[in-house]
Amino acid sequence: MTRWFGAFSTRLGCLIPHTYRWGQQSVSAKRKKKLKIEGWLARWLIAFGFWLLQIWARTLRYEVDDRAGVVGKPVTENYIGALWHNRLLIFPLVLRRFLPNRHGAALISASRDGDLLADAIHRFGYDVVRGSSSRLGASAILQLTEVLASGRDVVITPDGPRGPAYELGPGIIFLAQKSGAAVLPMNLEFSHCWRLGSWDRFIVPRPFAKVRVLVGQPHRVGATKHVRRNLKPNAWVCRTP
Repeated sequence: MTRWFGAFSTRLGCLIPHTYRWGQQSVSAKRKKKLKIEGWLARWLIAFGFWLLQIWARTLRYEVDDRAGVVGKPVTENYIGALWHNRLLIFPLVLRRFLPNRHGAALISASRDGDLLADAIHRFGYDVVRGSSSRLGASAILQLTEVLASGRDVVITPDGPRGPAYELGPGIIFLAQKSGAAVLPMNLEFSHCWRLGSWDRFIVPRPFAKVRVLVGQPHRVGATKHVRRNLKPNAWVCRTP
């Protein structure tokens, strides 16, 4: 049986952990200096990275587990796509490959690092809204709501941009309540990968690895005081029969 990484289990399935404690203290105690790359160097690095990522992704093998019935189907409803922050690297390529008819915007941090990521997201053909999934300001909420109202999707990393990893920030919950759109949980699992030393142990798939793309069933968020409990990580678990 293939050993999958990014799910904390050898069983085939999107087994998202209830909590994430590994390295929390060491990460908080050893904050990295902010990335300061600007001007022509930043643009060159983004262009090179965009090219390299496309070459890299062509070596990967994909398997899709679509439990929402959206892959290859006409768009009949728009969603708030949710993916854990440490699985972001190839996600735009996955969307473009398996959901080419779905368009929308991604929520990107308003930090300096987010400037570089926003440029990269634009290159994949998606719009960008600047803000934090943990603290969505009025402007970001308005923009994301307008994107959803126009019939397009939005993508949020519920634990980004600073964590804690695998913990929902209030932003995605408030947006789902405000817009009425369903949250579509998504996950990527990898047969072989590297884990970086970031706060979320960011995942980089190794060349020629197998990638399992999981699309969970949509979750509607009611305007109740128990909404955080209803959207806790184990409620997003995609288990194989």
